[in-house]
Amino acid sequence: MRRTLFTEEQEDFRASVRGFLEREAAPQAESWEAAGMVDRTFWRLAAEQGLVAFAAPEELGGAGLRDFRFNAVLDEEVVATGSVGDGFSLTNDIVVPYFTELASAEQQRRWLPRIAAGDAVAAIAMSEPGAGSDLRGIATTATWRGDDDRYALSGSKTFVTSGVQADVVIVAAKIVRPGVEGLGLFLVDAEQEGFTRGRKLEKVGRRAQDTAELFLDEVAVGPEDLLGQEGRGLSHLMRNLPQERLSIAVTAVASAERALRLTLEYARSRNAFGRPIGSFQANRFALADLTTKVRAARAYIDGCILAHVSGELDAAEAAGAKCMSTELEFETIDRCVQLHGGYGYMEEYPIARMWRDARVQRIYGGTSEIMLEIVGRSLGL
Repeated sequence: MRRTLFTEEQEDFRASVRGFLEREAAPQAESWEAAGMVDRTFWRLAAEQGLVAFAAPEELGGAGLRDFRFNAVLDEEVVATGSVGDGFSLTNDIVVPYFTELASAEQQRRWLPRIAAGDAVAAIAMSEPGAGSDLRGIATTATWRGDDDRYALSGSKTFVTSGVQADVVIVAAKIVRPGVEGLGLFLVDAEQEGFTRGRKLEKVGRRAQDTAELFLDEVAVGPEDLLGQEGRGLSHLMRNLPQERLSIAVTAVASAERALRLTLEYARSRNAFGRPIGSFQANRFALADLTTKVRAARAYIDGCILAHVSGELDAAEAAGAKCMSTELEFETIDRCVQLHGGYGYMEEYPIARMWRDARVQRIYGGTSEIMLEIVGRSLGL
């Protein structure tokens, strides 16, 4: 079924992105996985191509492209080319909107040009050892010090994507100040005193994406570092979560599509008992069933993209899309591994990496169970 949501400009963007990733990213996948992070040199090359923070205003180094369809194209091509790392989706889909929608003019001038040039890596620190999907459980504090009109940030964060390399981190913390309740979001420069990085976390999958623990010990930040309104941090986070979850859904469907392409090629060429394994009815039916499900998911996610572009995608719809697509992604890839037989469990085959990379999709950005809870509440249940 022909997709109709993308403009000619966006398809031209796709062709440019694919060429760049095939040249500069896909060949580096193994070395980046071994190193546990994507090379900063590549990140600067990507920025030169206009692929980093392109939603930022032109005068601040971006391209002013606020249409999420450009984000979706880039997310899809990262998957389609076999590139690794979550830097594009983290930066463009998750972090940059906080700067374009909440940051003051001074904060934008301070950080957006550096991010768009690839000279500064940005991250967001929400999860904690005792608080994951439940953001209300955040224990990190921002205590107001009246003597110098500063906040003191103290606490620990975990599962921070790009945490090892981050130059600026958006930190969610509980405000401790008379007359103020709720969370605040703070821009923390990684060079600040009291900010330290813990170990680089060794993950089952997505090994090329550095993930870290971060610690804050009385890190001094001022009102000029506060993103948005004091005490309104939770609502700011909730406002941006639908796009984050849609981004994950886009990636999930693209991943399922690539797994099917790889497996169909394998099923046509791999013989057993004198004929291609795809000719056996059980395998043919399995692939037919998954192909139909993934095509249906593609149509639904495309509809969600258009709804988001027009400002109509709500939190429950985004949660449902994220849950459905990531569950289907893992079902599809797991079956594709089975169809590859023993080779599907070998690191040299792309399907093996896809299988281990896909598992976390049902966890981060909000677990499938939390997504279903959000959808259920929207039904008045």
